[in-house]
Amino acid sequence: MRLILFVLLFLSYSNSLKAQTTAVLSPDKNLELKVSVIYGKVFYSLFYQKEEFLSQSPLGLLSSAGDFTKELKLIGKTSSKIQESYKLNRSKVSQVNYLANESKFTFTNKQKDTISIIFRISNSDVAFSYLIPKTKKNNGDCIVEKEITGFKLPSGTTTFITPQAPPLSGWEKTKPSYEEEYTREEKIGTKSQYGLGFTFPALFHLGNKGWLLISETGISGNYPGTRLSDVDSDGIYTISFPQEGENNFNGAVTASSTLPMQTSWKTITLGKTLKPIVESTVSTDVVKPLIKSSKIFDTGRASWSWIVWQDESCNYNDQKTFIDLASDLKCEFILIDALWDVKIGKEKITELVNYAKSKNVGVILWYNSNGNWNTAPQTPKDKMNTAEARRKEMQWLQQIGVKGLKIDFFGGDKQVTMKLYHDILTDAAEFGLGINFHGATLPRGWERMYPNYMTSEAVLASENLVFQQGFSDRYPSTATIYPFTRNTVGAMDFGPVFLNKRLHRDPNKGTIRRTTDAFEMATAVVFFSPVQHWGLTPENLKEKPSYLFDYLKNVPTVWDETVYIDGYPGKYCVIARRKNTKWYVAAINGENVRKKITVNLPMLKGKEISIIADGNDQESKFSTQKLQNTTFDFDLSANGGTVLFTP
Repeated sequence: MRLILFVLLFLSYSNSLKAQTTAVLSPDKNLELKVSVIYGKVFYSLFYQKEEFLSQSPLGLLSSAGDFTKELKLIGKTSSKIQESYKLNRSKVSQVNYLANESKFTFTNKQKDTISIIFRISNSDVAFSYLIPKTKKNNGDCIVEKEITGFKLPSGTTTFITPQAPPLSGWEKTKPSYEEEYTREEKIGTKSQYGLGFTFPALFHLGNKGWLLISETGISGNYPGTRLSDVDSDGIYTISFPQEGENNFNGAVTASSTLPMQTSWKTITLGKTLKPIVESTVSTDVVKPLIKSSKIFDTGRASWSWIVWQDESCNYNDQKTFIDLASDLKCEFILIDALWDVKIGKEKITELVNYAKSKNVGVILWYNSNGNWNTAPQTPKDKMNTAEARRKEMQWLQQIGVKGLKIDFFGGDKQVTMKLYHDILTDAAEFGLGINFHGATLPRGWERMYPNYMTSEAVLASENLVFQQGFSDRYPSTATIYPFTRNTVGAMDFGPVFLNKRLHRDPNKGTIRRTTDAFEMATAVVFFSPVQHWGLTPENLKEKPSYLFDYLKNVPTVWDETVYIDGYPGKYCVIARRKNTKWYVAAINGENVRKKITVNLPMLKGKEISIIADGNDQESKFSTQKLQNTTFDFDLSANGGTVLFTP
């Protein structure tokens, strides 16, 4: 009898370890999350309309508060509905109505340590975060050494992702900085270029099933920025923490916080088409505003001498010329780039700020972020890396009337670096300064968290059009990848819109532009950034038709609505955006062949529209028409584009 009881008890215990599975549905019941505990390990999987989009993938982390990678038991689950409306004033939409089902799963390990995993499931997004509570046993600081969080994609999936660069690599040891080329339909399992995994966001094409995007949000100095590993032997991408060499070996690669401790949110957006990915707001849905300010932080367009005229243009006279250009184009800003402190000086910069004010133009100034994390020599240096120096500089900037800062050359994704971003944004908000980060990490929910956050580079941006003919040759294709990857999760300061045939001050030198003028006009809409730095030069106003500049004088940089129309990464992209009652629909062709695309545009039915389309060679043509029905036929030249807009 005792033996029978022992066997029964053992079988009962064994079965309890073997599998505990529970499911959560999205509000529309199309998306299903399954969470399982199998032999003490936690897994999750995702299904969309009954099809598996993410196979059984591991969850858990290793911390000083407990090992939550094994011997876990589900001890509780609570569920609630999230229904929230919030506004954004520097984003691709202005009003968000967020509806999701939240489930909090609580687990204990063999030592009775506790962890919760919070899932939020909307109709097209899944976000999840780990929460380590404060208990009698664990009530101090906590260090998270690693996550085993994984993502197992179906076989046959292909990728559009960028590799992680080695620390202290690149020009003047300024990498990693999210400035690598995207893969194009590469098979999952292919080793990354440097063997270090991949950065967020990561786009996956699941063949006929659809598309899936993985990213991260909700970091404000509370956690390091993470990335995806190379695929392991089980076909799983796992979360990787920063490398030792990032930030020039300063700071830990782990995460630390006082308990209770919540990690970043990992986000997954999926659907049959790219529509939910382009239109997703998950990066701001699961975060909250961190600081408040009564100050107004303006958005808009900027002239920018450096991008075509380069370092030699950082002098008083050329900057005055570009202030005039900004005024002529009705730009809100001029960006004065690196070396202004030595080539112009603070006294003359004050004069330029005052001259710009007289033209109703605000000034944005460039700064090097540096402490010692790279060897980039451009100045001003050592002004943003410590609180004392930063606040002293920002006080002076506020006094002379500077509107914003572009801060460059950060050191990686360690928690200490993420805290520097937070500290800069917090101090700058106090002094009324908008912030643009370059040579920087991916923004993670910052459009909602900080009132003065404007935009970030975190992409292989337009400077490479000037530096490399190869990048310029590939640019049409690359430009059709960014709207489905990098730009879906946050503002992207690419620096678009070029009209010079060659990107140099001397028209007979420099790289050759491959795109048409209409393509360039379309990128003002296809690329989203609350501050857009145009690649225009003064001679463009004399050489090109006035309707191009009439359009650029009025095109918004923040939007009330964004709608995916059509597209395929690397091939073409059509996106519609609305500001107030005015619609802009932009199409770009990423291939060097003529392309005809018929799309449905119900928002334009019965409306008078203006059209900037491809003309002869690189030139454009302008027309107007009334759209009688909901369809429109785009006729795109090789590497061409079109933009439609309503009065």
